[in-house]
Amino acid sequence: MVPGVESPVMRRSLLIVALAVALGGSHAIAQTQSTVPRLANGQPDLQGTWENNSATPLERPPELAGKPLLSEDEVATLAARAAQIFGPEADAVFGDSLYLALLDDKRPRQTFVTGTYSQNWVPGRYFERRTSLIEDPTDGRLPPLTPEAVERRAAQAAARPPRARGASDLSLTDRCITYGVPDLFAAYMSVYRIFQTPDHVVIQMEKIHDTRVIPLDGRPHVSSAIRQHLGDSRGRFEGDTLVVETANFHPAGNNMGGYFRFADENLRLTERFTRIDADMLRYEFTVDDHTVWTRPWTAAIYWKKSNGEIF
Repeated sequence: MVPGVESPVMRRSLLIVALAVALGGSHAIAQTQSTVPRLANGQPDLQGTWENNSATPLERPPELAGKPLLSEDEVATLAARAAQIFGPEADAVFGDSLYLALLDDKRPRQTFVTGTYSQNWVPGRYFERRTSLIEDPTDGRLPPLTPEAVERRAAQAAARPPRARGASDLSLTDRCITYGVPDLFAAYMSVYRIFQTPDHVVIQMEKIHDTRVIPLDGRPHVSSAIRQHLGDSRGRFEGDTLVVETANFHPAGNNMGGYFRFADENLRLTERFTRIDADMLRYEFTVDDHTVWTRPWTAAIYWKKSNGEIF
């Protein structure tokens, strides 16, 4: 606890400033010296089109164990190496694969082989000092799976046919039904547009064009008998942070943005959206799913303002 600081909102604001410093930019200065953009009703203005093109992996790689932050020189070295290796004609690289390949040449560079889909069509990635998106646990790694989750996944793998017999054997993402939330998959249609009214926030995703309409009026969640792929969300403002709590996820599971870190219907997702400055938004989320992971975990992604629109 910071001496003399009693408010949880103030403590969180100080934490956000400290983490913005870890990005190696001027965002902490902007947060302390400028006014957060606001709507006419006083709510922070989160509107706009945002992108997740961070190169930082979800989990801290074993090579960087015990090292939550890189030096500025190390960040510059990674960025220069990426520009050299992943030129426009290289096969497209998404998600964590780019960062991991920079650490170890022996790692495969593709999450999946794309053939003629070149890096020319993928947005540029940005590098920061953090070595994992996961901030809790402090080792930057996912908590262990529960025995129940291990057993369930093994049974699902054993029952999976070697070839799809029909549409129901394909994943929800392959069928273009949903990528799930939170979206963890960087640099692949990782673009989001936020709209606000006094009593609703709308988050539109470029992937499969999913749209979340989030009430802010204090209404309760719908009946737990009603399950949806994106869950049932309710939002509120805590200071300058939009807090969204989502429950009632579908039994088919949550692909979490195509990242293949599957949650199940017991997921309780808490998201926090904080405007850092004119060009950056901090997206923090806590995953609490007691039948999948042995403890909750929290990660944060810095969304940058997009120069384009959603397609």
